[in-house]
Amino acid sequence: MTRANLQTAAPNHERSRGLSEVLSALSGSPKRLPCKLFYDAEGSRLFEHITRLAEYYPTRTEIEILQSHGAEMAESIGPGAVLVEFGSGASLKTRLLLDVLERPRLYVPIDISREMLLSSAEQLRVRYPELEVRPVVGDYMHELDLPLDAGELSAIVTAFFPGSTIGNFEHHEAVAFLRRVKRCAREGANLLIGVDLPKQPEVLEAAYDDASGVTARFNLNVLRVLNRDYGANFRLADFRHRALWNEAERRVEMHLVCQRDHTLRIGARSFEFHGGEPIVTEHCYKYTPDEFRELAESAGYRVAQVWLDQRRSFSVQRLVPAAR
Repeated sequence: MTRANLQTAAPNHERSRGLSEVLSALSGSPKRLPCKLFYDAEGSRLFEHITRLAEYYPTRTEIEILQSHGAEMAESIGPGAVLVEFGSGASLKTRLLLDVLERPRLYVPIDISREMLLSSAEQLRVRYPELEVRPVVGDYMHELDLPLDAGELSAIVTAFFPGSTIGNFEHHEAVAFLRRVKRCAREGANLLIGVDLPKQPEVLEAAYDDASGVTARFNLNVLRVLNRDYGANFRLADFRHRALWNEAERRVEMHLVCQRDHTLRIGARSFEFHGGEPIVTEHCYKYTPDEFRELAESAGYRVAQVWLDQRRSFSVQRLVPAAR
């Protein structure tokens, strides 16, 4: 039977660490905000809406790859899998994998949104009654202890990181994250990861600035999170969403652009904002297969397999620890 015991870190510690990260990010130049602020309950709901938009190609393209090549992925993982997903959200893509895996042993979804995690774990309980599920509320940007017993630790763990979320990290952060996954899931673990590829700027910018304004609401929601959770006094009307492709850096940049000069308070700190000044809320790097192979090798991985969609616009890659 499925077990859905929820594991979580101490909330006071998490809040203190989160406030420290916010203050540090806003003290830089340019001002920034941690992208994990996106994923409260409302942000998670808005992101699920984004994934269904016509402009937002990554989700449907990755689903196409999982549907077309899932059997090959399952064969590479093998029977009795222990599957650990970082940033599980609604676990929709995971179901495509679970459907083709042979007798999966355990699924550990990790997400920062408690509400989303509880909801998806309950749905998985119904759909996969023989699968044990151990959801973990946690921030994968920090070290995590997985709830695995000795027998499960001796199995080959497969980490799952879909959605091209690796592109949200700066390059040094991406290498640090990949190394953290190796430590967390044990040295022999495989990693199945979604990686977005470069393409036409107009396609990329539309994906992050849809005509119906859902991504704008998603971006502005981080200010609501700051007001609610950290005592800030942002006025959403004073900021405007912007997304643009930076060719030199090979990334889409998401900003909240200040519309007037004013002073904002967060906790005991005050920050001066000027009209036209951006807050960087997200960078979304796009990697060619060769570029991502170099990144993976920097973290001690080897690219074992690459699956592409028919248009060669997105990839799912299987990484294995490089031989020492």
